[in-house]
Amino acid sequence: MAQPAPPSANPTLRERVGALRNLPPFLREIWATSRALTITSLGIRLVRALLPIATLYIGKLIIDEAVRLVGQGLAFDSLHAAWQSGALNHLLALLLLEFGLAILSDLLGRLVSYADGVLSEMFTNATSVRLMEHAATLDLEDFEDPELQDRLDRARRQTMGRMNLLSQLFGQAQDAITVAGFTAGLIVYAPWLILLLAVALIPAFVGESHFNALNYKLNFQWTPERRQLEYLRQMGASVETAKEVKIFNLHRYFIARYRALAAQFLVANRSLARRRALWGTLLAALGTLGYYLAYGYIAWRTVKGDFSIGDLTFLAGSFRRLRQLLEGLLVGFSQVAGQALYLDDLYSFFEIEPEIRSKPGAVPVPRPIRTGFVFEGVGFRYPEAERWALRDLHFELRADEVLALVGENGAGKTTLVKLLARLYDPDEGRILLDGRDLRAYDLDDLRANIGVIFQDFVRYHLTAGENIGVGQIDAMDDRARIEEAARRAFADEVVAGLPKGYDQVIGRRFRTGVDLSGGQWQKIAIARAYMRDAQVMILDEPTAALDARSEFEVFQRFKELSHGRTAVLISHRFSSVRMADRILVLNEGRLEASGTHRELLEQGGRYAELFELQAAGYR
Repeated sequence: MAQPAPPSANPTLRERVGALRNLPPFLREIWATSRALTITSLGIRLVRALLPIATLYIGKLIIDEAVRLVGQGLAFDSLHAAWQSGALNHLLALLLLEFGLAILSDLLGRLVSYADGVLSEMFTNATSVRLMEHAATLDLEDFEDPELQDRLDRARRQTMGRMNLLSQLFGQAQDAITVAGFTAGLIVYAPWLILLLAVALIPAFVGESHFNALNYKLNFQWTPERRQLEYLRQMGASVETAKEVKIFNLHRYFIARYRALAAQFLVANRSLARRRALWGTLLAALGTLGYYLAYGYIAWRTVKGDFSIGDLTFLAGSFRRLRQLLEGLLVGFSQVAGQALYLDDLYSFFEIEPEIRSKPGAVPVPRPIRTGFVFEGVGFRYPEAERWALRDLHFELRADEVLALVGENGAGKTTLVKLLARLYDPDEGRILLDGRDLRAYDLDDLRANIGVIFQDFVRYHLTAGENIGVGQIDAMDDRARIEEAARRAFADEVVAGLPKGYDQVIGRRFRTGVDLSGGQWQKIAIARAYMRDAQVMILDEPTAALDARSEFEVFQRFKELSHGRTAVLISHRFSSVRMADRILVLNEGRLEASGTHRELLEQGGRYAELFELQAAGYR
């Protein structure tokens, strides 16, 4: 597995700043999601950025006009008389203009929320699809790696939680334009106030940046525990576990485990929130001090006669808004840098490259397969495992042959099948198909020619027809093919008993679903394998929930339908595997014996011993 370095759990300042490299690709994805909505959101924000400046300046003009009218000593008996004189016309026009700006600002704010909400949903959908598409390319080995499961969990959460970053970035751009306008106004009157403002805000920015990094560190380090919390929630309240939870009275155990783990996470979160609140208050007080120093200076200049009352209002309001905006920009920048760290979780997952994939110049699988498969010294060991799952395997799986694999649990039977389907590649030796290394064939074409049903097959909470149709996804709408596959697997009898037949949702996850017994689910799963017009058919103990007669019938049908195909079956019931052309006996990952049922009984050994033990149970 070729993996990039995962994000650091304790990012340095350089790493936090370096995480900003994630913003350009993030913005490109936003742009690609919807250019129209992106332009609309930015355009509206540009207009909104200028409204606070205009509103505050009009407020200055209103105050100056009111002071001027007071200075003229105008005396009117009533508002009607003042209105008739025309003296209030200018003041009224300014008031109406400010009212219009307030209405416009509210309207534009709602339009921005609408555009961002729709864009957020579209982005979440697009990113979720990309995540699923990339996950589909990864190796099976990747999904069995707990570290990668943590990274996948973090990446999955980023598909849902990053759109507030969009609002922050666009909001930062809007605030920056507003800041530029207010700054220009203050420079005209008192340039040194800008320097005072910057000095007062720097400590708050540094503090916010520090606590953002601590928050990311906490979330990163607790990824495994959060997965455990989600697992406990699922175990404590799901249809799959309800029977055992009730029989064994497990709910108290799960709840106690959940409470203990959640309490630990709460303590860590509460401690960080407490420190953040305390230091945030102290550092914000510096900004407040800077504001009142500036306010006092502006008031003094007004008393001296340098500024008008309107100027006082405009400058004090500008400084207050500028302080708030700059504080928001600095804190926002720190938060953006923090959220860019979270984007590392998403983009580092997208950078993971699978090792098992088609090589350049890959060739299609022969049609038909002429000679079959050859295992030459094949060995495989799971990552981090000390024991080899398979070692030194030498055997042939001939074309048109029905081969059975037997052995005790852990003997390596399922691992062998996974190597055959290239879900893994051997660590030693090689597997040949018609004399060519299996890795030379196109991966998609290889798997399209192999129909496999594993013992831990998936129970899809879809309709019965869809549960079968997923075996050949491009034939999902071919009802005749689905019904034929069901007939071959004896699943047609199961479907016939459903209220809506092939259109009946099965499983209890959804309200309209009808649950099946274990044996019925297995017949549906076996039908899934028959959907595929594959040259190689593999049944890996998918009949464990069937009674002996049903399993015999399924395997008998399997042998009949395997005519002209290469087939592999795995079962613990020797009455079923005896129909195979040849049987391989595996023990601790090694090939111990090979032959027909009769030959293996005559040889004695493990096969004969296991057969006698099972046969004794029926006597």
